[in-house]
Amino acid sequence: MWLVLLYGVLKGAREIVKKKALERSSVLEVLFFYTAIGFLFVLPEIPKAFDMDMSLLPMVFVKSFIIFISWLCGYAAISKMPISMYCVTDLARVLFATLLGIIVLGESFTFYQGIGLSLVMAGLVLVNLQKKGAKGRVEFKYVLLALVSCLGNAVSGVMDKIIMKREITSGQLQFWYMLFLLLLYLGFMIFHTVRVEKIDWKSLKTNYWIPVLSIMFMIGDRALFIANGMADSRVTVMTLLKQSCVLVSILGGFIFFKEKKIGYRLLCAGVVVAGIAIATIGA
Repeated sequence: MWLVLLYGVLKGAREIVKKKALERSSVLEVLFFYTAIGFLFVLPEIPKAFDMDMSLLPMVFVKSFIIFISWLCGYAAISKMPISMYCVTDLARVLFATLLGIIVLGESFTFYQGIGLSLVMAGLVLVNLQKKGAKGRVEFKYVLLALVSCLGNAVSGVMDKIIMKREITSGQLQFWYMLFLLLLYLGFMIFHTVRVEKIDWKSLKTNYWIPVLSIMFMIGDRALFIANGMADSRVTVMTLLKQSCVLVSILGGFIFFKEKKIGYRLLCAGVVVAGIAIATIGA
């Protein structure tokens, strides 16, 4: 429970750090260097990385490409949306993951899951009812980007389940996934710097939020991997504990970015988390 809570707190704090990093550098700069630093942490897996079924690499590449698009959309969204609003919208990944689990993996769908998902949808609708006027039309574009990011993450999660049923370890998967992701961002960055704008190396040198983001990402994922490997860990309990990230992000938006309507967004988050609780307990 403590390991999953650590993951949830770090995930919530990561949204705050992302926003801080994006104040100094562009979306692409943050993503590339964040991924590059993260890849350094998986380099010790090189000796084991080639000792696997190489026929899985195309599927791992597809997963990496989906996350490549997903992160571009998510970072673009969080750079423009209030973080307290983004983190509630980001909970839509639970809705997408459940639907994909039913459609792709043939998982069962219970009455309680139906009630739970209805509450999740209600909370997501409520948090997005605040937009008004012309500004609302601009924000809605970023809400859609956030939802595309959620869908991509949900698809990636389903692919993880499929891939991990084969002869591959979590370390091998993480190595190839991060390598492909790094190459995709490198290629996109080269194209972007040639055709659009150059890298602002001066701001990157002082943007210490990027390495902090990478370290938090690796520690959080490692804590979750250890928790998943424990015999007594329960998926239903872990799913609920992960949602602690919402509280951290919303409070962070209030403390660090002076965002308004925090109480309303906490209420929306509460509706969504209540839905998740009902769905997981009744699973």
